[in-house]
Amino acid sequence: MTQVYPLSEGTFTIGHDKKFIPFKEHLDVLEQRATGSLLVEIQPFLIDTGKDLLILDTGLGFSNEDGVLQIHENIRKLGYEPEDVSKVLLSHLHKDHIGGATFEDGHGKVHATFPSAQYCIYRPEAKFAIEKGAPSYVPQDVEHLLGLENILWLDGESGDIDGYIQFTHSGAHCPQHIVFLLDDGEQKFFFGGDEAPQYKQIKTKYIAKYDFDGRKAMELREQYAERGRKEDWQLLFYHDVKTPLSKINF
Repeated sequence: MTQVYPLSEGTFTIGHDKKFIPFKEHLDVLEQRATGSLLVEIQPFLIDTGKDLLILDTGLGFSNEDGVLQIHENIRKLGYEPEDVSKVLLSHLHKDHIGGATFEDGHGKVHATFPSAQYCIYRPEAKFAIEKGAPSYVPQDVEHLLGLENILWLDGESGDIDGYIQFTHSGAHCPQHIVFLLDDGEQKFFFGGDEAPQYKQIKTKYIAKYDFDGRKAMELREQYAERGRKEDWQLLFYHDVKTPLSKINF
């Protein structure tokens, strides 16, 4: 039976400058942050399907005080090793979603964070990220990622990976964003990246200024909620502080 594990890097605020600033709920006050700051979790997911060990987006790439990548530490706490990961699925290449895809060692050499994994990247998003650059994309991170040897390039408006992972070009948060639906034959898991980042956004109808096409993103969230309810999806929320995964219950 497929198991899903959130790999939280912590809670942050992000403002118009696109900088992620750690937020401690018992110490910090959101209203004292820059006007318009959003409170978000940074939360990759580890999914054990029995066939694959998957990572869905890779976080900011922070390390602990001992220099160990936080995402490695989180995985090991669950009884797995980074080398066990077989596929990394990337919804898009913004810095808070690929910062943990690669890392530099003490000698400046770049390594894949998950050395045995295929990195599944939407080819049009890679092209767009290179052209667009900062601040949403970190050119160095993108270059390091695209320099990896084991990349599975995804093309077209939709397709599948190994027959049970469907990807669809959604293009609302950024022009070449994609979403994933995993169907293991018993359960369905939907990962909407930044087009379904928080459970409350699925419930609330609104247009967000931070989306490339806010109206389309709003309409997509309505579609995800309707289909998710009908097909009994488990939705995974990358930026939700309190609800990392949930079925539609409204």
